[in-house]
Formats: sequence, C-alpha cells, structure tokens
Amino acid sequence: MSSVAVFEELRAFVRERDWAQFHTTENLAKSIAIEAAELLECFQWNADGDPADIRDELADVLTYCLLLADKLGVDPYEIVLSKLAKTRQKYPVERAKGRSTKYDAL
Repeated sequence: MSSVAVFEELRAFVRERDWAQFHTTENLAKSIAIEAAELLECFQWNADGDPADIRDELADVLTYCLLLADKLGVDPYEIVLSKLAKTRQKYPVERAKGRSTKYDAL
C-alpha cells in the first residue's frame, strides 16, 4: 500500500467518526507520547515483548505521527530525510561509527 493510500484511509477513518475536531496539534502530540509509553510498556517486564502487542502499539504511534504530519501539512518522509541529513552532519561516520557518544562529545 502506498503512503498516499495510507493517508486516505486515515483521513476516511477520522472523517467517518467526526474525530478531526479532537485532533489539535497539541492533542496529537500528547497521543504520540501516550502511545509511545504504551509501546515501552510492552518491554516493561520482558525484554523481548510480545510481537503482536509491539506491532499494535507501534502502529498506534505511527498513526498519530502521520495524523500530526497531515495536520501540519508536512510530508513525513521528507522531514525524516531532512532530519537525517542534519544528523549525518552531527555524527560523521569517521567519529561516530560504533559509538553511542553524544555529538558534542565525539
């Protein structure tokens, strides 16, 4: 399924339920954090987690991220690639490879 089709499905789902009224940028950002916590909860007592639960919670996080991107009128793939380019500058391979050190301490 293409990214366009995913956005169309999300928009239809929200429209059918008249939920757009609740999808402020603030509420969507809060929902991302809440769902991310639920994803983390999958690993709370089991480092491996249940794969089905992990997929479901990851889907929830991604859904709210896509809804927020749509609300802001930004292409999620474009902003990820833009941020990746910035991060490449902060973490050059020759200094960062195999290290988890923060960029300002490399």
